[in-house]
Amino acid sequence: MTRRDWLTLLSGLGLTGATVAQRKTDTPPDAPKFEKLLLTDAQWKQRLSPAAYHVLREEGTERAGTSPLNDEKRKGSFHCAGCDLALFTSDMKYDSGTGWPSFFTTLPGVFGTKRDFKFGWTRVEYHCARCGGHHGHVFNDGPKPTGLRYCNNGVALKFVPAAA
Repeated sequence: MTRRDWLTLLSGLGLTGATVAQRKTDTPPDAPKFEKLLLTDAQWKQRLSPAAYHVLREEGTERAGTSPLNDEKRKGSFHCAGCDLALFTSDMKYDSGTGWPSFFTTLPGVFGTKRDFKFGWTRVEYHCARCGGHHGHVFNDGPKPTGLRYCNNGVALKFVPAAA
């Protein structure tokens, strides 16, 4: 088991200082306001690739190291593949060495969270606030200034380059 696996396990058990839930801040008053996107299952299947559907609508996980967004280094923003809501900027991205695009923070008010007990320990799962699509999990082993790692499935994102 790697150091990261141990930290994730200990963090899930609440044994490594502040937990993600304790660090979570309230949504700022200037957070974007938007209408929820509600589609039928058939509409989601039409809109998304099978891999994106599996992750966003069935809370699946793509295989590590398979997303071209791991190597994306241009200026721009990362949007939800389900509804096009801007979630992260390129300045928030870093190489976590996990095989998934990782970010140390998010744009304000774009995610909701819930506890995930699927692997026998507690993880914090995050979902798009507009469409409810599953993006990944947030861990307490990220870089400063937040100490968080938003570990995102690349197939749940689309990259939008900054205007020249």
